[in-house]
Amino acid sequence: MTCASCVARVEKGLKRVPGVEHVSVNLATEKATVRANPSVTDEALVAAITKAGYEATPIVADAPPAAPVRPAALSRDREFAAVIVSALLTLPLVAPMLGVPLALDMWVQLALASAVQFVFGARFYVGAFHAVRAKAGNMDLLVALGTSAAWGLSVYQMFVHPGHAMHLYFEAAAVVITLVRFGKWLEVRAKRQTSDAIRALNALRPDRARVRDASGEREIALADVRIGDIAIVRPGERVPVDGVVREGRTHIDESLITGESLPVAKEPGARATAGSINGEGVIAIETTAIGAETTLARIIRLVESAQAEKAPIQRLVDRVSAIFVPVILVIALVTLTGWLVHGASVETALLNAVAVLVIACPCALGLATPTAIMAGTGVAARQGVLIKDAQALEVAHRIKVVAFDKTGTLTVGRPAVTAFETAPDVGRTEALGLAAAVQRMSDHPLARAVVAAADDAKAPRFDASEARAVAGRGVEARVASHAGTHAGDAKRLAIGSGRWIEELHADVPQALAARARELESQGNTVSWLIESDGGAELAAGGPVRVLALIAFGDTVKPTARAAVARLAAMGVKSVLVTGDNAGSAASVAQALGIAPDDVHAQVLPDDKARVVSQLKASTDGVVAMAGDGINDAPALAAADIGIGMASGTDVAIEAAGITLMRGDPALVADAIDVSRRTYRKIQQNLFWAFVYNLIGIPLAAFGLLDPMVAGAAMAFSSVSVVTNALLLRTWRAQAGALPAGDNAEADADRAGKPITRPA
Repeated sequence: MTCASCVARVEKGLKRVPGVEHVSVNLATEKATVRANPSVTDEALVAAITKAGYEATPIVADAPPAAPVRPAALSRDREFAAVIVSALLTLPLVAPMLGVPLALDMWVQLALASAVQFVFGARFYVGAFHAVRAKAGNMDLLVALGTSAAWGLSVYQMFVHPGHAMHLYFEAAAVVITLVRFGKWLEVRAKRQTSDAIRALNALRPDRARVRDASGEREIALADVRIGDIAIVRPGERVPVDGVVREGRTHIDESLITGESLPVAKEPGARATAGSINGEGVIAIETTAIGAETTLARIIRLVESAQAEKAPIQRLVDRVSAIFVPVILVIALVTLTGWLVHGASVETALLNAVAVLVIACPCALGLATPTAIMAGTGVAARQGVLIKDAQALEVAHRIKVVAFDKTGTLTVGRPAVTAFETAPDVGRTEALGLAAAVQRMSDHPLARAVVAAADDAKAPRFDASEARAVAGRGVEARVASHAGTHAGDAKRLAIGSGRWIEELHADVPQALAARARELESQGNTVSWLIESDGGAELAAGGPVRVLALIAFGDTVKPTARAAVARLAAMGVKSVLVTGDNAGSAASVAQALGIAPDDVHAQVLPDDKARVVSQLKASTDGVVAMAGDGINDAPALAAADIGIGMASGTDVAIEAAGITLMRGDPALVADAIDVSRRTYRKIQQNLFWAFVYNLIGIPLAAFGLLDPMVAGAAMAFSSVSVVTNALLLRTWRAQAGALPAGDNAEADADRAGKPITRPA
């Protein structure tokens, strides 16, 4: 395909096939995406494309990436060789115009021009023939008509006025063909760069995997790996499969998949992603996904889908292109007739008509949108922002409101110690060490939070024994009196709920009781560290003393406040929509700078969709929903555009139009930013393509443009549009990788530990 008119013709041919529901043809990628019922065969689609004058082959799912690259490179090299030879044949014809005293015999001129016209220009005649047969027009038809007219006029002059000195126009036809082919070669080169992201992602897939079985280690083709197989990955190798680390510890570079700039620590139980690079250790990975189901394959499908689909603005361009060529043919005919009527020579009238045909080639028009979308979605994918389709890309630039889920989206999504306050006569660090001793043997999320807080505070370690859970109340244990000693003659300690404190008739210091009420009003869960004065089990009802209160809550992600502030600077309002209690929601909103009026708490999953619908009705702009859980899926679907976190559930990711590969809310602003920049490039490209034609066609019609200049301008137009789109590749996400320890969710993921999200 050569121009926007070709796209329209192929789409029209495919839509005529019975059973075809939707067709999208992309000029930049030269691919057609067809949605049809199962009765439609590949053969029927290929036949329709052939009838329209083109050739096509079905794309085989999960084909090795190297296969299509080599023929494309060979084709590009052949195109360049053709441009060079055509230029060498054309040079003697234009030498006199360049001031070189080279007088060629007219028969030599005819030979050189005919070689360029009918050998290197043959592709234009073939394309024009198919266009006429399909009762349509395209760039090939315009170039073939224009250059044939110039060549034919020269031949006419030679035979009608033999032996007379005259100006022939062989150089005009030859130069136009050479320039157009040179422009197409530059286009191919530039278009190839727009799909660098897909090629880079494809290159991440290793061809083979080292698998361990009963007979030892052996290397097999990746296609032969099965779920449950153990893959051995050595230092410096790419991880061949998605799976779970079963043996070994290492760091893995996942930057090309998640955008995470720092290597991520992996130990047994951690997830590993195909395509990432293993660091310093040998690891054994149990395969959980292969082929098309791996994370990398899904990312490639998402990016390819986004690049194949058309933005709404492109459909307008296609409608314009469908009538563009016939209108140009009429303008060229009017130009020819007008000049003749006003007494101009046949030569002048014909050359001006040729210039109209040449400059009007709608290449830039066809490339304006798809090249920008390819460059935008490609660079976004490499920065950890996956945009599913072109419509999401185009809609996202108009986002005015982002409704955020709280747990797991703006907050870490797992409990942490938010406050630890002691009775007046108790040392804080020692009390924290005692609390950790009681909890150290438990794998409960709250217990892990206490131990983590003690480790962070470098609290002394106490030995504990006889730990036991008291159903519905808490846990108690015998803890050594001094750090580093045995717990044999220890005191009896417990961590329990407020309900247990009441049952034990514990005397809670007034200051702690007031602080507990304050923390609970903010949505925290409060537990108590208590001691049995008599050393007996607390369940027996002996006298107890309160040592400290421990408040648990979900902590705000380190980048969340900056994310909300950046959105506000971009003119985007942040709204909090959560199923959590009002106190917790208000506390998080205050920490992030979200206005109280923009907080919706205790919202059920179905009601989240209703809140989003209300926001859409009251907002003059696009409303986005950002979430990561199953309960967010209805709201993600109800929003104008859904933004899912890849750290969340598959349901949320599938319901979203944009997926963030890191659980970083700062990427929401990046997604909007890259959308705005891409849309701006589309607007710039379309403006240039339309203005170029609006200015160039009248100039050519009034005799102010030579056909050779028109040919150069046409080639420059297409190349400038693609080059402008390629500037998007310099975009970088502002959401940086989080330092280790700043994000509990990221740390848990790095350590391969399960993350428990409170309801």
